[in-house]
Amino acid sequence: MLTAHHDGSALYVSNRAPQLGEKVTLSVRVPKKDPARKLFIRILQDGEPIIYPMKKVRNTKVESWWQVKVEIVSPSTNYRFLLRDDREFRWLNAVGVFESDVVDHFDFKIVARNDAPAWLSKAVFYQIFPDRFAKSGVSRELPEWAIPRQWDEIPALNNRETGQEFYGGDFTGVEEKLDHLSSIGVTSIYFTPIFASRSNHRYDASSFETADPLLGGDEALISLRKAAQARGIRVMSDLTTNHCGLGHPWIQKALSDPNSDTREFFYWSPKSKWGYVGWWNVKSLPKLNFTSKKLRGLMWENQDSIVRRWLREPFGMSGWRIDVGNMTGRYYGNNYNREIAQSMRNAMEETNPDTWLVAENGDFFAEDLDGFGWHGTMNYNGFTKPIWYWINSGDKKIRDSFGMPAPLPKIDGEAMVSMMRQFAGGIPWRSLVASMILLGSHDRARFQTIVGKDVDKNVAGMTLLMTYPGVPSVFAGDEIGLEGYWGENGRRTIPWDRPDRWNVDLLYNYIDLIQLRKTSDALMNGGIRWIDIDKDSVAYLRESKKETLLVFVSRKGVAKNIDISKFGYSITETLFGPEKSGKKLRISSKKAVSGIWRLK
Repeated sequence: MLTAHHDGSALYVSNRAPQLGEKVTLSVRVPKKDPARKLFIRILQDGEPIIYPMKKVRNTKVESWWQVKVEIVSPSTNYRFLLRDDREFRWLNAVGVFESDVVDHFDFKIVARNDAPAWLSKAVFYQIFPDRFAKSGVSRELPEWAIPRQWDEIPALNNRETGQEFYGGDFTGVEEKLDHLSSIGVTSIYFTPIFASRSNHRYDASSFETADPLLGGDEALISLRKAAQARGIRVMSDLTTNHCGLGHPWIQKALSDPNSDTREFFYWSPKSKWGYVGWWNVKSLPKLNFTSKKLRGLMWENQDSIVRRWLREPFGMSGWRIDVGNMTGRYYGNNYNREIAQSMRNAMEETNPDTWLVAENGDFFAEDLDGFGWHGTMNYNGFTKPIWYWINSGDKKIRDSFGMPAPLPKIDGEAMVSMMRQFAGGIPWRSLVASMILLGSHDRARFQTIVGKDVDKNVAGMTLLMTYPGVPSVFAGDEIGLEGYWGENGRRTIPWDRPDRWNVDLLYNYIDLIQLRKTSDALMNGGIRWIDIDKDSVAYLRESKKETLLVFVSRKGVAKNIDISKFGYSITETLFGPEKSGKKLRISSKKAVSGIWRLK
């Protein structure tokens, strides 16, 4: 798989977030054996494709480097490369090399817009579902909706009460377990919603103004955030811009008074049993209507708006994860989604430019990740799904197929990489590396269950998580092997008092891989080149200006022999996995195996 290559990393792009009128140097590496004798860039400038010749600037034993300097004249600039050998031609775009004409959708893209926060390159997130992580033991009066559960009980499967099961996790409990987070090396906490509501998941907010008293309220949240900050750990939360809860004063006021000023915050329909439109026809989740300028002001535009105030002291949140960001502002003929994403990001940058805006399911539409609105998405389509489809155990009891009306499919390595390339190729590089990558979350089955409790397969998935471009996130408890067949079944509590239930071998591997992710320049800043793709294994290079790593992952026993001297490298140091050295990677294993090696 020695082909011409370019990606959006600093090795190939001198500035991925330039100003308009600034010149950017773009580089391509071409194997010596490639028949191309001339290279050109095809770039859109003011909407018109223009061809510029490239210049060969350097030769090595295995490849040549070509460069071109172009002026960025449009807020979003598409480009791809033309490889010519007399009458033959090939295009190099963000998906690969093609011997036929291609469409602009998969062009490389540069966006003339402020970039995502720099701290993301070193971030490793830890997702916490507040009710299930840890509880302090503080006694609180429970609301009527709450059904108390014992800490070691497994959540119900099909009962209507799944949203009402109450285990009692709180902010103080999290603060008391910060040493655990520090010990495994995470740098950031992502909380699912923290606002008062009528459910354990809190996606039906009764208020956006204060933290839920059942979690300890504002005071406990502020204490936790400061304690986390002292350990170098950031804190951010979930926000439902698409809907609020039925208990929220906005909808209660609108229901009690048809002439109220909050009536315009919602959609109303004679088809609805309740008058207002519920998200997915759910009574407890009234859909927000952003034709209302007043609602926009309250949510993010005003200086004291919800989005802004939680980013300031004393709360000091490091950003927002937007629940169903793909559906926010979209309803029948209304589509304010991009406008909302852009104006929300502007508000965040004005308030605290060092904050992150990431949307759930922004991965459904490539245009939602154009670089101007959401910094990134929760990368299910381009990361989680392909890995699950490739590595799952085939257990048909897993009730989580990402909306497919069938059990989890089984695909080979070629299909997995194709899915990942297709997603990555449709968006700017900066949107890819600012997207959250994850093996599981509070909405999904547990990864330990996906791999059939196979620790070697779990570590293989974790190796992919910590070495693929993006912002890695671990769902609380995955590091010790918690199980679950679908979202609610996986929202299990951490057995703090029963360390004998912890998978310690898995935990130590997670710690090693997280540490490597935070200290390797190639993993933080490098590009990616796939060099060997097989049915049961994949290998790729992560290359930066300072470092090159080789990553190998298999889903089962394999016998592989990969000649890395073809790429001009040799192995100098084993960072993770089996000890190797020299110009060839030889892997022989009877089970899933993964490794990371530094190259020279």
